Amino acid sequence: MSDERAIENLISRYAFLVDDGDFDGLGRLLDHCRFTLGSGPAVSGHAAVVALAQGALQVHADGTPRTRHVTSNLLIEIDANAGTATGRAYYTVFQALDGFPLQPIACGTYHDRFERHDGAWRFAARSVQTRLVGDTTRHRRA
Repeated sequence: MSDERAIENLISRYAFLVDDGDFDGLGRLLDHCRFTLGSGPAVSGHAAVVALAQGALQVHADGTPRTRHVTSNLLIEIDANAGTATGRAYYTVFQALDGFPLQPIACGTYHDRFERHDGAWRFAARSVQTRLVGDTTRHRRA
């Protein structure tokens, strides 16, 4: 697998884990990462990422946030010799629930740093910055 594809897969895995409500998996994905959500403090480590996700996102009867994250406009720059990379991407979050028709609820930007460790790429830092907000009353915790 190419370096670009491996990094794209990391970016996609993040979206699937959040949408599936798999916060433990999210903690494993971001275990070695400095993770920042909005203007909040950066957290690091499995337990801190899990706690942040559980504290920030509502989970509904099916165990998920009832969302779909769509990632687009990926810009990935790789320094293969150094084993590092940076990335930027847009995201759009869609949500649907009973009594809440499918709609976009948030759009923003991911700012990422990646590192190759033991031959595999992983997140080194991820900053999630929301730029446009719709009705997030069924998504974010107060």
